[in-house]
Amino acid sequence: MPLRITTWNVNGIRNPFGYQPWREHRTFQAMFDILEADIVVMQETKIQRKDLRDDMVLVPGWDVFFSLPKHKKGYSGVAIYSRSSKCCPIRAEEGITGILCPPNSSTKFRDLPADQQIGGYPTPRQLSDAIDEQTLDSEGRCVILEFPAFVLIGLYSPATRDETRTEFREAYQDAIDVRVRNLVAMGKQVFLCGDLNIVRSEMDTAGLAERLRKEGMTLNEFLAVPSRRFLNHLVFGGRVLGERDAGRDEPVLWDICREFHPTRAGMYTCWETRKNARPGNFGSRIDYVLCSSAIKDWFVDSNIQEGLLGSDHCPVYATISDTVSVDGAKIHIEDVMNPRGMFKDGKRLQEWSAKDLLPTSAKLIPEFDRRQSIRDMFFKKAVPSKKSEPAPSPANNQMSPDALDAATRVDNDMPGPDSTLPTPHQSSQVTTPGQSNNNTSSSSASASPEKPPIAKRPAEPSAPQPRPLKKGKVAFSREASTKSAPGFSQSTLKGFFKPKTPTPDTNPANRSNDANNTKVTPTKTTNNSPAKTTSAPGATTQNTAEESPKPASPQGDKVFDPIVAKESWSKLLGKRVVPRCEHGEDCQILVTKKPGINCGRSFFMCARPLGPSGEKEQGTEFRCGTFIWSSDWNGRKA
Repeated sequence: MPLRITTWNVNGIRNPFGYQPWREHRTFQAMFDILEADIVVMQETKIQRKDLRDDMVLVPGWDVFFSLPKHKKGYSGVAIYSRSSKCCPIRAEEGITGILCPPNSSTKFRDLPADQQIGGYPTPRQLSDAIDEQTLDSEGRCVILEFPAFVLIGLYSPATRDETRTEFREAYQDAIDVRVRNLVAMGKQVFLCGDLNIVRSEMDTAGLAERLRKEGMTLNEFLAVPSRRFLNHLVFGGRVLGERDAGRDEPVLWDICREFHPTRAGMYTCWETRKNARPGNFGSRIDYVLCSSAIKDWFVDSNIQEGLLGSDHCPVYATISDTVSVDGAKIHIEDVMNPRGMFKDGKRLQEWSAKDLLPTSAKLIPEFDRRQSIRDMFFKKAVPSKKSEPAPSPANNQMSPDALDAATRVDNDMPGPDSTLPTPHQSSQVTTPGQSNNNTSSSSASASPEKPPIAKRPAEPSAPQPRPLKKGKVAFSREASTKSAPGFSQSTLKGFFKPKTPTPDTNPANRSNDANNTKVTPTKTTNNSPAKTTSAPGATTQNTAEESPKPASPQGDKVFDPIVAKESWSKLLGKRVVPRCEHGEDCQILVTKKPGINCGRSFFMCARPLGPSGEKEQGTEFRCGTFIWSSDWNGRKA
């Protein structure tokens, strides 16, 4: 069967699951089946190692390699998934320069032995001195896999956000150019794919004429931008103005998708979501699949999948034939996409196993190593348990006469109270004195030749006695204080705050003596003391002063009209009526974010998507020219 390679900027590794058709199953395995891909290269995964989950790494039948940002959180990131039944890489690296190290190693990729290197690493003389190599590979932008057929490079090139990133972007693109050319010079074939964030020509973007008019640029100036010049130097058919740059004398890669659709207009892969530009196909082509010359004829199809939602980009794929030509001989693609000896003539000779995992595989991360997915746990075949030995019969547990005598001797030498008590296992072998006498008599009886030995019931293990607790200093002090001062023990924290009271005498004789010695002194009362008068509960005090009536409020000549009041309040607090556009539909309200005097102001405009021209149109099904500042619109709904 053919082998398909798909590249997709997912704008967050879980972002597609919020759209159809991915939300039906919400698994990566189902996503890859819908894409019908054998290798999936994702950009902008926007995830860190601590956020990796089982469903991302332990995908049944798939291996995965990640390049994660070292410092920035929720930024960049590249992942390559490969179907283990169709292809298996022989080497894998992270980064474009080779400055990084494999997991659990302090040796850089470019310093590994020759048989473990992919090769083609840029030398210091080939790179710019503006940005060091460690910084270039610190943002998680590249994963490289080597198959026997070719070297696969999955990229996410920096975008032009502002002038502060221009130097980093140009340095990273120089590293890409050098690495690809070095690999081709070594005789290796290269397949490069990903989001390059570059519009190659005027055919690959919408509304270029209006954009050039606003920016005051010419087409030649547009093509002379360093990033665009880099890509046109790299690919065959690229339009390079003037003399070619030093070290870039010849192109080395083919733009596969454009080769299959050389005159197709509107073949865009990215649209601005904020402007809702995708329905009108007002976008740009910045995602590419490129290959070296020797394997160009292997590809039988390449296209974009603009109908698959889930991101502001769409997937782009390239399909390799099931049989390819290598040195003039026809061989199956599986034979050159797997290690030697795993396939022959398209038939599998050796099954893929965990031993074939490379050190950079995400399945070897300690959090996921030697683990299974939940599905494998349910469908895994049960391992037959070992045959258990038969339990010993009661006759085997019968104690011999010699053992009974030994138990009797142990019982006579019981330890004292200060000795350590026997464990439950030992106590099962100790018998009571009564049992020892019976056992002794039975043993003497069995020793006589006249009577055969009688099988007795084995002694049951006695219940283990609890080990006495050691008295610590705290327990001893509590016990002493309790004995010395009864009634003053503090059982709760609340008792700490209670005032101390004398201990009541519990002796009845002392109580009678105290009662006899107590003298009662009469209380003298005088008639001069004023009598206290109490009022009945329901009695009330009456005020002698009469309340004066309140003056009547003056009546105005104006009559209150509730209808007029309702209308005035509705105009002030009622819901605003949204204006309608030229299509007779409600407008949408947006906020200006462009720096300037109008930043932060809200406005109304047509809610329909932009048309292919990228401008407001009249008499069409796309966005019309309706534009109203929110402060200028006074329509309200009563």
